[in-house]
Amino acid sequence: MTNSILDLKPSNIWKHFYALTQIPRPSGQMEKITAFIEDFGKKSGLETVRDAANNICIRKPATPGYENKQTIILQSHLDMVPQANSDLNFDFSKDPINAYIDGEWVKARGTTLGADNGIGVAASLAILEAKDLEHGPIEALFTTDEETGMYGAIAVRPGFINGKIMLNLDSELDGELYIGCAGGEDVSAVFQYENETFVPQEDSIVKIALTGLKGGHSGVDIHLGRANANKLLFRFLKDALENYNIRLASVQGGSLRNAIPREAFATVLVDGEENYKRLLLMVDYYRELFNKEFEGIEDIIKFDAERIDIESYPLKLIPVDIQRKLTHAIVGCPNGVINMFAQIPDTVETSINMAIIKSDDSLTEIKFLARSSSESKKKAICSSVESIFINADADQVASGNAYPGWDPDYNSSILKTMAKVFEAQRGYKPEIKVMHAGLECGIILSNVPGLDTVSFGPTIKFPHSPDEKVEIASVQKFWDYLAGILKEAPNK
Repeated sequence: MTNSILDLKPSNIWKHFYALTQIPRPSGQMEKITAFIEDFGKKSGLETVRDAANNICIRKPATPGYENKQTIILQSHLDMVPQANSDLNFDFSKDPINAYIDGEWVKARGTTLGADNGIGVAASLAILEAKDLEHGPIEALFTTDEETGMYGAIAVRPGFINGKIMLNLDSELDGELYIGCAGGEDVSAVFQYENETFVPQEDSIVKIALTGLKGGHSGVDIHLGRANANKLLFRFLKDALENYNIRLASVQGGSLRNAIPREAFATVLVDGEENYKRLLLMVDYYRELFNKEFEGIEDIIKFDAERIDIESYPLKLIPVDIQRKLTHAIVGCPNGVINMFAQIPDTVETSINMAIIKSDDSLTEIKFLARSSSESKKKAICSSVESIFINADADQVASGNAYPGWDPDYNSSILKTMAKVFEAQRGYKPEIKVMHAGLECGIILSNVPGLDTVSFGPTIKFPHSPDEKVEIASVQKFWDYLAGILKEAPNK
């Protein structure tokens, strides 16, 4: 039995994926990975270009006899979501990902794996390097900062890529071909205030920690009904604020808009020993309640409270009126699936993720990501959240950073080719689907009209969380399928 991912098949993908695990590439820190990709292209003797957003395109000529094939764009993104368990001391700006084999899967120890979209990147590198494949002209497009705003895709322009067929290698279920996806939009609210200062005497300063949730991708996993740490924590805090006269000093939950928050923390001031004991009983009650409510969905939800010492006095507290308005707004906000497609079974049409809540000195900020395949429904859910925070007298409420969805084309010529190749290799038809998660296809299509596009990939479970894993067998199938598509690509 193999112990290293370098021993897995197909070795040409896994060796490149291993190399990616050794290079820091969280969103917003693209310097090392873009330098690596650019150097790879130039050392391979291939035309390599970089644009102002640090996207890289590497062009490989057709193999002899395939010059008349249409150019295929292989598109993948270079960044990964940096999520680690709170008990792990890990720095995504310098520490390598510790990938390992667990049965039929490859996982990472305590962090996201980066198979999203590292497997797609590795496959493109393997195609560029290959000497034994049959294919027409290739353009490998590597985009930057997809996970935090699709900023690389936004910058792509005609001429940087010239092909008319684009294969996006960023979907996550083997046997499924995606021809459309949801658009997205951010919503943010900010409460500003003058902190109240307090010197505790007979009071207790308590840290409340909600951990152990699965989290996941706010598009891919939103339909699974997983708990949102921010929503659960404030459900508890509302009860505690109303019944035990606690004061809120700080709160922190979630870290990325497109990840379902797995952990949330609050620091509170409790009036007297008796209320502290009652608060601990309340924490015990909610721990049992949360685990009962999410039995079969979550594993073990951890919910704890403990006295802490702080480094400096006086203690800074959020004003009473602000903590009340903040708490009611968060408890009242929608979160999760809003509605499903009527025409497409088991597919989410509209959702919203209460992704981040963070207090810092004199302000508290709340961040959401709304997704929908319907532009009007996306605007409606954003407006709903805005209204809640406007009524709560938040100082700033805004929507922005919208990106378009991708309208499906069931008459796509490359889709027909891919379906034919799939059935020839597997003996059954692929599933044709629309994805609720955002893909870069819609944005690139809006900048470079006329692209014929399909997205596919190996099976990756629970991206955007430390539970992320990629199915080993599906990577071999993905590689065989990609090679077959390139060989059978349409002629010019």
